[in-house]
Amino acid sequence: MPTASELDAITLDQLRASGSVKWTAFGEAIGAFVAEMDFGTAPAVTRAAHEAVDRGLLGYLPDHATADLQRAYTGFAKRRFGWSPDPERVRPVPDVLAAFEAVVRHLTPDGSPVILPTPAYMPFAPLLRDLGREVIEVPLARDGGPLTHDLDGIDAAFAAGARLLVLVNPHNPTGRVFERDELEAVAAVVERHGGRVFADEIHAPLVYAGRAHVPYASVSAVAAGHAVTATSASKAWNIPGLKAAQLILTDDDAAQVWRRAGVWTEHLTSTVGVLAHTAAYDDGEGWLAQVLAYLDGNRRLTAEHLARHAPAVGHTPPEGTYLAWLDLRPLGLDQPARWLREHARVALTDGEDCGRAGAGHVRLTLATPRPVLRTLLSRVTDALGARA
Repeated sequence: MPTASELDAITLDQLRASGSVKWTAFGEAIGAFVAEMDFGTAPAVTRAAHEAVDRGLLGYLPDHATADLQRAYTGFAKRRFGWSPDPERVRPVPDVLAAFEAVVRHLTPDGSPVILPTPAYMPFAPLLRDLGREVIEVPLARDGGPLTHDLDGIDAAFAAGARLLVLVNPHNPTGRVFERDELEAVAAVVERHGGRVFADEIHAPLVYAGRAHVPYASVSAVAAGHAVTATSASKAWNIPGLKAAQLILTDDDAAQVWRRAGVWTEHLTSTVGVLAHTAAYDDGEGWLAQVLAYLDGNRRLTAEHLARHAPAVGHTPPEGTYLAWLDLRPLGLDQPARWLREHARVALTDGEDCGRAGAGHVRLTLATPRPVLRTLLSRVTDALGARA
């Protein structure tokens, strides 16, 4: 298992030598715009990938590998979340976005609008528009407490003809982990309109002490009956390039449609990716616990540094994920991510890419060695301080 000192010892030069997009897209800038970790992956996952290559198991996905993944995921979900979906309803897909595209195509009426709470994961809106769908943005609301879903806005969007709500939990980019009563309230609105929910739970294993992930489909029979859930080991075990994820079908109608229409999406799933996911769910929780403890330290460091050196920056430490959502609107920056690349040599995600509600914000990935994070934060706050 990785120790904190081992993770601290990873250097910028080593990260750049990896050749990943996070560390090559913007030259010498510190990469913090891609939701990837800089800590490698669990030894069990690495072994599974090497064994697949050594065995020559590089062809199309065999049924026995799918069955093993179904067993591994449902066991993990039971241990981690107290949730027991039907293993046969856990379907292999190449990634969450591919699952989302298939759900929109096959499980919603042609041309129907889609409700997107914002700020949102960046690719959702452009993908929907490419599919010819109207995107109804419903900004998350804050009524004297944490950000949560605007139930009246969602209700109005369904009344206007939308048939699908995108629900991301834990939330990207804000880091909220929604509580059971919040999810129950959403489910009541969706059910009143006969709508459907696409629950993106890719960050589900990445939740900090004091919070617990509640799968949307687990809150009630009502929620299960209108939900399709997408998840993956790609964020928690840092393997997005292996191209595997899971779509969990708790809705009987959706499961019936998927048996006919989902075969082409499943066909794109990587065999090595499925084997790696199986190993992560079976044998990767010890590694994940160590990394999650390290990430907890990183989120605390970020909050402390910003409070001390840039108090004008709005920031609430994430309850889950390894993403920090920074409100730079008080500083009056135009295109803040671009400004910080130019003046701080730090590459972040511009909040406007997350929808209109994200304007003036940036998303920062915390999953990096702590000495690198300190350098990153110092560059940001020094640049902001020099501007003031």
